[in-house]
Amino acid sequence: MKLQDLEVIVTAPPAPGWGGRYWILVKLTTDTGVTGWGECYAASVGPEAMTAVIKDVFARHMQGDTPENIEMMFRRAYSAGFTQRPDLTVMGAFSGLEIACWDILGKDRDRPVHMLLGGRMNDRIRCYTYLYPLPQHDMSTFWTSPELAAESAAALVARGYTAVKFDPAGPYTKRGGHMPAMSDITLSVAFCKAVREAVGDRADLLFGTHGQFSTAGAIRLGKALEPYQPLWFEEPVPPDNVDAMARVAQAVNIPVATGERLTTKAEFAALLRAGAAEILQPALGRAGGLWEMKKVAAMAEGFNVQMAPHLYAGPVEWAANLHFATSIPNLLIAETIETPFHDALIGGSIRVEDGFVSLSGAPGLGIEVDEALARAHPYTGTGLHLEMQEDPCSYTGDNAFEGGAPATR
Repeated sequence: MKLQDLEVIVTAPPAPGWGGRYWILVKLTTDTGVTGWGECYAASVGPEAMTAVIKDVFARHMQGDTPENIEMMFRRAYSAGFTQRPDLTVMGAFSGLEIACWDILGKDRDRPVHMLLGGRMNDRIRCYTYLYPLPQHDMSTFWTSPELAAESAAALVARGYTAVKFDPAGPYTKRGGHMPAMSDITLSVAFCKAVREAVGDRADLLFGTHGQFSTAGAIRLGKALEPYQPLWFEEPVPPDNVDAMARVAQAVNIPVATGERLTTKAEFAALLRAGAAEILQPALGRAGGLWEMKKVAAMAEGFNVQMAPHLYAGPVEWAANLHFATSIPNLLIAETIETPFHDALIGGSIRVEDGFVSLSGAPGLGIEVDEALARAHPYTGTGLHLEMQEDPCSYTGDNAFEGGAPATR
């Protein structure tokens, strides 16, 4: 069985667009007619350029080889051009292709992917989700309203969720780490207070920051949030600054979580050596794929660190995340996004029930992608999957931000 054909489909979720402006799906077909699906979570270049990279990585390092040669194909891509170092774009391309290889292998052997990765360690996977507006909420005010956030949290807990995430401290500027405005600290405290009062001890609070603060600024904010016992303080400083992340982890009594923007064991190992995080959050469509993240999970286990796969993408990466989560002993929780489009794209083959997911024994990733639906929603915009603003933090006005991909009106 050899890898023969590749198709790339860039699909755009309809409004409100949770999960990003577009998802890059890959479909691999072998010379024996077995197909596998993957998803590339890479956002540093546009989808047309990324499609060209995906095709180049496949033709150069994978086409004509057996999908079983995961390790060798990874080493080819990782070493391409005499590099042997993490490359976000190349590894993003490889990750989606690698996921598709596992889908092929599972289907060929009539086994679910997690059974090829060491077996079923977790029968039920605890899930969390962002706080999104309820149907009755005004979307323009939701993101800065502790009261509306508390209503959303209470509704999710009533559905069985035991953890919810929110990130009220804007503005997510590309200028690098900054000191939070006092108004942002006040708003963040108000969010934690309102959500904690709404859910009590029935759910954990997950506080996100998207790597926007200076070291001192992150410590100031984290100290203010400590009374509300968040489960984690996510990416408090820019993700490339491991020493700064470690200083925050040592100063704040909230576990630091990070990893959604990292790729390969090389970058995750640096965090572990520095004691910079208690929770690692790989995105399987970016971080090197399933096999590479199994290695990271094993390293993390040696440091008594837990895994919490990240998701701000489509349901194919979600499926890969869940098979990974099912197979590891040091799982904490997995992110999920529930929208009608996510559900329809994989035919409802994975569902969150009472805040947990239990994977079936279906072969491969256990999903059937609705290819016609994916093609019927092409991406026609010019923005990247996620973007940060150029304007700096405002210390006199409003730093509100609607997440990485503002909703389509």
